[in-house]
Amino acid sequence: MTTPPIRKLLLVGLGAAGQRHLRNFRTLLPAGTQFLAYRSGQGRTPVLDDRMQPVPGGRLEGVRSFDSLEAALREKPEAAVIANPTRFHLPAALACARAGCHLLIEKPLSDSLEGLPELAEVVARQGRVATVGYPFRFHPGIRRVRDWLKAGRIGRLLEARLENGEYLPAWHAYEDYRTGYAARRDLGGGALLTQIHELDLALWLFGMPSRLFAVGGRSGELELDVEDTVSALMEIPQGGRPLPVQMHLDYLQKRPVRRLEILGSGGRIRWDYPANETVLLPDTGGPERIRHDGFERNQMFLAEARDFLEAIGGGAPAVSLEEGIRGVAVALQLRKSMQTGKEAAWASVVGTPTI
Repeated sequence: MTTPPIRKLLLVGLGAAGQRHLRNFRTLLPAGTQFLAYRSGQGRTPVLDDRMQPVPGGRLEGVRSFDSLEAALREKPEAAVIANPTRFHLPAALACARAGCHLLIEKPLSDSLEGLPELAEVVARQGRVATVGYPFRFHPGIRRVRDWLKAGRIGRLLEARLENGEYLPAWHAYEDYRTGYAARRDLGGGALLTQIHELDLALWLFGMPSRLFAVGGRSGELELDVEDTVSALMEIPQGGRPLPVQMHLDYLQKRPVRRLEILGSGGRIRWDYPANETVLLPDTGGPERIRHDGFERNQMFLAEARDFLEAIGGGAPAVSLEEGIRGVAVALQLRKSMQTGKEAAWASVVGTPTI
């Protein structure tokens, strides 16, 4: 890897995600790198470890904190990690891009498409790298799934299903779930955007949808003002044929579920995140079973950070800004379909969605 000229790294937000990025970049960047932080909710999130558990008496050492983003940017950081609540990603990213920063922006890019084309234009004009935090693209099981698909190991694709269900009150034991961004519309929360990883994987593995439909909303099981359950059906063109892709997301399952299953004309593929297992089940021959027993969740985030640094050193990031924008566009159309009860159709694979 070419060592990038990063002397100062700015973190916008030091909640759970921001603290993880701080730990990881400290591991990857040379000694002497300065870490800056703009933290509007300063002191609200305790110091956490890699498992998102509070560290008793923990303190964030070696970080210069600023009361305003403008003051932090006057220090001229070369790169910025945008890890504040979703609703505030875009204004922070725009300010950092205009100041000449390379950008790693937490998923999703925003809870609106407004301003995203401007962000892309500023990044391009400044000649900077911008990527979106989709760590599951770096999971070894997902990488193996993509390799199997590229190699045609299960023949023509017939159907795909993705599911992610987790109990929101158990996400962050140190806070009341009702106050977190995932539960609040004013902070850009809701299952569709907060759990957008599955949608990103669907678009990355299969492409953009030509049609989509969603149902869901608030189940009444939790105290929040955003959807806590979504079931979607997308039709994605594959070799001139429609591939039905089902996706379910929720904040309700007390036994966490995260899995992917793909059916093909010659077999099926299964990925089960909690079970640490990826399996190829061909119609002829025995199964190919891969265990990920030594895998730690933070390895994905470290790989994401390395990818960002390598892109700054020369090259393209694994997740482009354009892919991040498309993911938001699809998520918002799914939400609109869920709210209106109508199917959403896309003018083209990358065109403007209309209801």
